[in-house]
Amino acid sequence: MKNLVLAFVLLSAISIQAQDTSEFKTETIEFIQLTGATKAFDEAINQIGAMVSEENKEAYTKEAKATLTGLYAKMSELYMAEFTRDEIQELVKFYKTDLGKKLAGKQLSLAQKGMMMGQSWGMEVQGIAQKYN
Repeated sequence: MKNLVLAFVLLSAISIQAQDTSEFKTETIEFIQLTGATKAFDEAINQIGAMVSEENKEAYTKEAKATLTGLYAKMSELYMAEFTRDEIQELVKFYKTDLGKKLAGKQLSLAQKGMMMGQSWGMEVQGIAQKYN
């Protein structure tokens, strides 16, 4: 009887933890979507799909977008390893504010421009390094 009670308590604890993890994952996926990441992935799907014929475009888009569920699940694990549930909840609140929405709307463009600046800077530093060879 003692073992049965212990097993029940253990199973209950595992079930509660799994539910907490599931809710944490759902909140983390919501955060990822609120950041504007969906726009970047939609653009990537469209760019890659540019080579798909018009007659197959709809099927391609449907299948490609279906892969996002798995991607978001993997990304959520990455964020869950770096942020607590409370932090993710705070980030979700922020991205639901006007400022958070503004940041999400501009994040892709800012990242692209930042990468171009970084590449230019890298070339500049490479020129300096060559001067000292």
